Amino acid sequence: MTTTATERPATLALANLLRRFSAEVTTRDEDSLKFAEMSLAKGMEVFVASLPKDPHERLIATASRLRKAGLEPVPHIVARNLASRAELDSVLARLAGEAGVHRALILGGDRDKPLGEYDASLQLIQTGLFAKHGFTHAFIAAYPETHPRIDESVIEAARAAKIQTLREQGMSVTLVSQFGFESKPIISHTEKLRAGGITPPFRVGVAGPTEYAKLVKYALICGVGPSLRALKERQGLARNMLGGETPEKLLVDVALAQEANPALGIEGVHFFTFGALGASYNWVQQHAG
Repeated sequence: MTTTATERPATLALANLLRRFSAEVTTRDEDSLKFAEMSLAKGMEVFVASLPKDPHERLIATASRLRKAGLEPVPHIVARNLASRAELDSVLARLAGEAGVHRALILGGDRDKPLGEYDASLQLIQTGLFAKHGFTHAFIAAYPETHPRIDESVIEAARAAKIQTLREQGMSVTLVSQFGFESKPIISHTEKLRAGGITPPFRVGVAGPTEYAKLVKYALICGVGPSLRALKERQGLARNMLGGETPEKLLVDVALAQEANPALGIEGVHFFTFGALGASYNWVQQHAG
């Protein structure tokens, strides 16, 4: 398809945004893990979700597998899935020693009742164990459409404390957002962060190409409110989702906003792949230029 002169700036803005992207898999998603080993560019960040029923052995083994493939594993370390400080210490030591991990996404988690003594990601950061085991970079979550269970004022206070503590420990920080289907909440949230003095780079979370019903399912679980309503109103998008076009409108809007205002600090895109890593990766290759 020929790109017109008026479309070209949007195309270039999207390509620039996609120069840095990461993707997320689960430890049991064998198809995506095989695709990662065979097709992803060396050094690409691959986030590994830590599901409540997954043993830590599986997380460590998956991170090791990705490292052996020349990729950069970024495991989820989830407060509510940990039984104790000793367990956290052991998991981080093994991730660093066996898989060469030095980056992590640190989360509170969705388990209703914590497995042990931790129920928030700030508590994990305050242990100092990440820095002890040579971790140099932490990703922390951002919620453009607010958190389904936690008041925004609590999130804001915790975010500031997490960033300050990580920096004091010598670690760098990136914010990575929950996925959504509309650009406006993402842009507004980023503007608010910058106005409030929150300066770490921001990576936009989006849903990769997948089935409409699966997107709705995960959106309900994750509390993606305004975007979910918009998605339901545009059910014709299902055809585009299957064709790999799902994130284009959202990401073009975000890319143009970033080019218009570089102070937004939006550094790239994070894909929630929902068992279809190949579809997300192929979509990026089509649009990254």
